Amino acid sequence: MTKQLLKYALACVVAFAATLPAVAGDFENHNVAIGVKGGMSLSKVNFQSSVPQKMLGGMVLGASVRYIEEKHFGLIGEINLEQRGWNEDFAPLEGYSFKRQFTYIQVPLLTHIYFGSDKARFFVNAGPEIGFMLGEKTSSNFDYENAASIEGFVTNYRKTEQYTLPVKHKVDYGISAGLGMELNLNRKNSLNLEGRFYYGLNDIFSNHKTDPFSGSSSMSVMITLGYNIRIK
Repeated sequence: MTKQLLKYALACVVAFAATLPAVAGDFENHNVAIGVKGGMSLSKVNFQSSVPQKMLGGMVLGASVRYIEEKHFGLIGEINLEQRGWNEDFAPLEGYSFKRQFTYIQVPLLTHIYFGSDKARFFVNAGPEIGFMLGEKTSSNFDYENAASIEGFVTNYRKTEQYTLPVKHKVDYGISAGLGMELNLNRKNSLNLEGRFYYGLNDIFSNHKTDPFSGSSSMSVMITLGYNIRIK
């Protein structure tokens, strides 16, 4: 799927989410719930040209507000702290390690679709997300600023500019979509488990014709366990 199609999908999701309050009916069980969650993320950066990578592990912590007005439908707003970036793969070279990690504040607005019983529900969350980079951290066991001078490190066959490229865009945006299950402990309290995929539409680094990469967007998978309290 191209970025043009993803941007179109993003616009459609925003328009759909905006219509939910208007189409809401007299659903008797409308409610508002607040929640917290924590878990882990697995991420990489979609470099163009390609950079060999493995998934980078990081943490996810967040808080949410969920509003359900229409039966089977609702809206979720979240504020999350997520670590994402990339973990370089040096095969067939051995003994090298390089990780570059970025910390983001994410603000997703999600359409919430659920089905099931009063005790257990399955759900789908999907919608746009914007993120703000708070900082970055690099971890390496070699002098990545002078990789060309390392004996046996064949720079002719792999990109090295990504090690030291400055971040150009600290605001990221994209689409999130997740699947999960919610277990209602009682009328007011519930636990939920979710797996969510994020695809970024903005590049981290500069992408002009003279730059090393024409694309550098984020991608991550988040697995979280959450606790919700119904307040209305």
